[in-house]
Amino acid sequence: MKQLLKKYCFEIMLVLPMSLYILGFTIVPIIQSIIMGFQDDYSGAFSLANYRYLFSRPNFLQSIGNTVFTALVSLMVQLVMGLGIALVLKARFKGKGIVRALVLMPMGIPTLVSGVIALYIFGTSGYLNEVLFRIGLITTPIDWTSGGLRGLFVVIAADTWKVLPTMILLLLSGLESISGDLYEASGIDGATAWQAFQKITLPLLKPTVTMALLFRAVDAFRIFELPQVLVGQSIPFVATYAYEEYSMNNPNASGAASTILLMIILLFAFLYIKFIDKGEGFSVSE
Repeated sequence: MKQLLKKYCFEIMLVLPMSLYILGFTIVPIIQSIIMGFQDDYSGAFSLANYRYLFSRPNFLQSIGNTVFTALVSLMVQLVMGLGIALVLKARFKGKGIVRALVLMPMGIPTLVSGVIALYIFGTSGYLNEVLFRIGLITTPIDWTSGGLRGLFVVIAADTWKVLPTMILLLLSGLESISGDLYEASGIDGATAWQAFQKITLPLLKPTVTMALLFRAVDAFRIFELPQVLVGQSIPFVATYAYEEYSMNNPNASGAASTILLMIILLFAFLYIKFIDKGEGFSVSE
């Protein structure tokens, strides 16, 4: 052991700061939240009282449905749009650098600011109502953020605008790693552009798609700032519900809600790898 430490001393020194950061600000808080979720508020004894409390609350059950629906729809929309834009950005055309800069611009905007920008669009006196009124589609303003499906789609639209550049970057890196010789060979064999996309692009892009979806899924399921700014408590999400429980001096129930959110994320990752990706994305990359 001493010899190993001496041999890899420099490497350990490089890795140690990040390891301590992850341990102190990620792993330890997660473990503490899980423990708190199983503790009684007053006695500190381990029990399932917090989980019974949560699942007896209609708002919490609704928050799970809202979170899962928003995350899945967001992931599908962002994957399709991100892949389409990435394919365009991969091509050579005049002004490509300017277009890339414009596409990636939302990455530099804080999430809270993105939520405020979305309010200027979807608010009762926002630009969307103004446009719809001017073209004669509505006579009275629509409250897009009042709740229901409209509110969910507002959150999805705002989230997509904010994080789409990340999906584009990930998919674009995967597209640019595919050798152009494969497309030239397929063209010589008479393959159409659609056939090349099906037989070359999609199979070779699968590891990138897997990584991008799992990377985005973590953020999509724990979405917090945008719902908090756009819809408040009119549409509960698991993350916002956990925050509300904590703000009402109920940290143990908040820890239980956070643990359930963690389980939802892990379940999604497991189901995706098991039944959709089937491990192929990882095996190809290896």
